[in-house]
Amino acid sequence: MQYVQRAIDEIIDALSKCLKRVDMKQVEKFIDMLLDAKEKNKKILVMGAGRSGLVGRAFAMRLMHLNFNVHVIGETITPALEKDDILVAISGSGSTTTVVAAARIAKKVGAKILSITSYPNSPLGRLSHHKIVILGRTKISGKKDYFSRQILGVHEPLAPLGTIFEASTSIFLDALIVELMHRLGKTEEDLKKRHATIE
Repeated sequence: MQYVQRAIDEIIDALSKCLKRVDMKQVEKFIDMLLDAKEKNKKILVMGAGRSGLVGRAFAMRLMHLNFNVHVIGETITPALEKDDILVAISGSGSTTTVVAAARIAKKVGAKILSITSYPNSPLGRLSHHKIVILGRTKISGKKDYFSRQILGVHEPLAPLGTIFEASTSIFLDALIVELMHRLGKTEEDLKKRHATIE
């Protein structure tokens, strides 16, 4: 048990630092685009690979609870993405092959791309109509960021690969759901009514 408590403390500290740096102006526009899609009954398709994909699925579930027209890319029943629909793409590196490919297709059909990434100038960031930047160590962090992290006094927490980005994104999206609940006048009881009865 040499590392568990130390890792918990360092991960919580890293998450707090990352989330305090999220730009609330970016968040406001993100919310506006989601609410506009809901009002116009446009589809929202959520995409991420690996653990980022799991975070995306959890977000899609909560959007479903709020009665958004939401789907997860990769499911057999996911409908086609069309003009003015929204793709929510999650990739810490912003260069995950499958996520970038999905964003390119979305752009071709005229859908809006909302991305969550640590690298706004990445291929995904450049394809996006709007992005939320969530800083945090991603699986590509290494020599590329070593010197900038040292200058900023940022040390690697005891968390492997992209844990900090993924956990920060999960917390951020849960907080976003709380904001959407209040703006839509929904309570936890309303969400429970749409929760799966067969699990």
